[in-house]
Amino acid sequence: MELVCDDSGPVECLGQKFPSDQARREHYLKLLAEKLKEPAFRQQVGFPKGTDEAILAMSDPPYYTACPNPWLTEFVRHYGKPYDPSVKYSREPLAIDVSVGKTDVLYKAHAYHTKVPHLAIVPSILHYTQPGDVVFDGFSGSGMTGVAAQWCETAPASFRHQLELAWRAAGRAAPKWGARKAVLNDLSPAASFIAANYNLPFDIEEFSAAGEKLLSELQSEIGWMYETTHSDGKTKGRIEYTVWAQLYGCPECSGELNFTEEALDNDTKRVKEEFPCPHCGAELTKPRLTKLYTSKLDKALGRVIQTPRRAATIISYVVRGQKFEKKPDADDMEVLRRIDEMEIPLSVPKIEIPRMHMTHERARMDYAGVTHIHHFFLPRAAQALGRMWQKANDHTNHRTRLFLLFMVEQAIWGMSVLNRYKTIMHGKTQSSNVNQYLSGVYYVASQHSEVSPWYNLENRLGRLSTKAFASNYSRADGAVVTVGSAARNGLAESSVDYIFTDPPFGENIYYSDLNFLVESWHGVTTDSEPEAIIDRCKNKALPEYQRLMQECFSEYHRVLKPGRWMTVVFSNSKAAVWNAIQVALQQAGFVVAEVTALDKVQGSYRQVTSTTAVKQDLVISAYKPDGDLEERLALKGATPDSAWDFVQSHLAQLSVVKVRDGELEFIVERDPRRVYDRLIAWFIRHDAPVPLSSDEFLSGMRSRFPERDGMVFLPDQVAAYDRKRAQVTKSPQMDLFVSDERSAIDWLSDFLKSKPSTYQELHPDFITQVGAGWKKHEAKPELSALLENNFLKYDGTGEVPSQIHTYLSSNYREFRGLEKSDPALRAKAQDRWFVPDPNKAQDLEKKREKALLKEFDGYVAATGRKLKEFRLEVLRAGFKTAWASRDYQTIIKVAQKIPEEALQEDEKLLLWYDQALTRVDAAS
Repeated sequence: MELVCDDSGPVECLGQKFPSDQARREHYLKLLAEKLKEPAFRQQVGFPKGTDEAILAMSDPPYYTACPNPWLTEFVRHYGKPYDPSVKYSREPLAIDVSVGKTDVLYKAHAYHTKVPHLAIVPSILHYTQPGDVVFDGFSGSGMTGVAAQWCETAPASFRHQLELAWRAAGRAAPKWGARKAVLNDLSPAASFIAANYNLPFDIEEFSAAGEKLLSELQSEIGWMYETTHSDGKTKGRIEYTVWAQLYGCPECSGELNFTEEALDNDTKRVKEEFPCPHCGAELTKPRLTKLYTSKLDKALGRVIQTPRRAATIISYVVRGQKFEKKPDADDMEVLRRIDEMEIPLSVPKIEIPRMHMTHERARMDYAGVTHIHHFFLPRAAQALGRMWQKANDHTNHRTRLFLLFMVEQAIWGMSVLNRYKTIMHGKTQSSNVNQYLSGVYYVASQHSEVSPWYNLENRLGRLSTKAFASNYSRADGAVVTVGSAARNGLAESSVDYIFTDPPFGENIYYSDLNFLVESWHGVTTDSEPEAIIDRCKNKALPEYQRLMQECFSEYHRVLKPGRWMTVVFSNSKAAVWNAIQVALQQAGFVVAEVTALDKVQGSYRQVTSTTAVKQDLVISAYKPDGDLEERLALKGATPDSAWDFVQSHLAQLSVVKVRDGELEFIVERDPRRVYDRLIAWFIRHDAPVPLSSDEFLSGMRSRFPERDGMVFLPDQVAAYDRKRAQVTKSPQMDLFVSDERSAIDWLSDFLKSKPSTYQELHPDFITQVGAGWKKHEAKPELSALLENNFLKYDGTGEVPSQIHTYLSSNYREFRGLEKSDPALRAKAQDRWFVPDPNKAQDLEKKREKALLKEFDGYVAATGRKLKEFRLEVLRAGFKTAWASRDYQTIIKVAQKIPEEALQEDEKLLLWYDQALTRVDAAS
């Protein structure tokens, strides 16, 4: 399908009929203009900064508004289906590869700071939804979730065939193809503009003709700016890019030197680490150089400014399709002088850059001579970009105008001083010059590549004009795009069928800072106050980030239908940020069912078992519990029956069988200890005491649910697992990462279950496990203490315990067939530690908890400075007991005695502390 926007015939929009698409657009633009006059409308959280005219110019209502979209709820009500609890719905969590599709033409059509490819999202949407369902992304960025939703209908046959084969091989039912409706929200007007143009249809033929005309007219007007004389002295070549070198001063003789001429190795095309001064011969390095500045009249500001001294050093140009390089000659310098005297086009923004982390802290842009937006561009680039922007804006067709701007805005970063000149070697002899900016940061390099508009945009125009791009659109109403806070989206409760989201993580990327450059051209900028990031410049630390994310997840929880799923992509290597996300999710009411990461070496997925294992992209699968479960909890209160009700419901959501590299994989969320963690979070979130102790829970699990290979199942699930288990020879094993006392106990328990051992046998393996990964502030327990407090030792008297008897008779030929009372067997079994049976385990648990709470009392009574070392198990036991008695002040008091990073890096402590703060604040 080639065309998707046709003004020639009648169209239907949200149930209304219009004689043409232009009539539809004019109708809704008028309504939006009236809405913008309402003070209350502009007071919404996350409303962007910009005039009515600028917002209207970016918008294409009702499908896209560069502000909170007044038709969002109407769109979902018109196209979606009301929540019906009688409709049966069941899905298991799905692992996806978030890196697949990064070379796809559609994905590369427009750059953005971070993007999950649409090809990676399509399988999730197909898995969790039906055709016609509503998919929501509150941090939609460039709109890939919307593209994926439409691809469920428009995907080419080759992609469908490949995916169907993969699903069949995995034992899944064939996907149900057909478009889903996408609701896309982002705080950034720049992001929403990209998303809208990725998801709203346009006339490809009209755009292609308009784009060619724009570049042709530009050539007629300013082509002379990009002409240079070839080496034959008469042929004119077209400049592709000019390399500008920063000028520095020598620290020894104060002589001026050109960085490119002195530091660039002509043979290797790499910057030398050391190079001599051309004046005094002193050995220099870049850090030793003094950047030179010059005073210059800024006509736009009407005052003299200090700007870095640069020299045009290399010109790369084309003659009859062949590339050449030269040093600028007198004619080239005269052209640059003429351009420098010209007034900057009115369309180039000249606003001052507000104080931001990326421009005033991470990078001092004032050192690069950039204090206002127009300082990002050298005079020639400003002339070209300003004219292109104006020409795009002058187009008479509103939709084509927007898509022309979609094309031209991609040159903003590439034609700015952020664009670096860099040479990449291919082997020892071949090299290529690369003109690119560093993504995710404002960085002005010592060598700037000033590219021509045709060099930057001609290929982009070609890509945007292909049928591959236009064929994405399933229909005109496939998506609705809005600008605003993810914490306030205006959608009706329980109206969304699935959420896919890639939110900001900590301080990975400063979106509002980085988007300010492009947004300034549109005249509509982000309201950064509700932005969920860690930003010292805006006084947002980890607690503020967690609070903001919880507000966003709470809104997700509100609009998602009960029993439905959310996929969260996580990209941050800090355990504290990971815990903040998990706590925010659970406090919002979601239950995590699986966390997976792609093993890039093996090409398969692995489950994540540790808060420290966050070195790569993770995919979190979480669900909103069924509404009946909430109602039953409210009716019964925090009772053991309520606890088992939650477990029954939770186990039904988990994967039954997972296969990795041909072998069964241990399903982490089916570990009874992990289920208990989810249970605790559930009751804490509902401001209720946890009705079962750890041992009561584990004992109850054994009696109520079948267990296989350390995992618990519902009775109607276990048969499917048994069938798959019979097909493999090796039972799945859980990979435990020992980082604190609790995980050390879990490791010992797993080890002793399979191999009851003496202290001497255990010690070498234990020391290996308790290594560099141990948490910084957690006191390291002695192995002997862990064994005494949590396990039993056979002393050689009486019958050999069954666990030890089974191990010895299975692994030692001489003990096979011997009775439990046999003296030889007893001698071999003596001093071996083993896991106690359920009855004795309860006694040990009570004894251990009593000791932990006694030590916790010491923490409460401690005065003076923060605790330097402590036991997390003591804190967890104390917080749990204080929570049960609603002693929130004790939780807060003790939490303030431990280092903040220790609190932030433990999910359980953070959850109790955060909820205690909430309860105290609510009471006051």
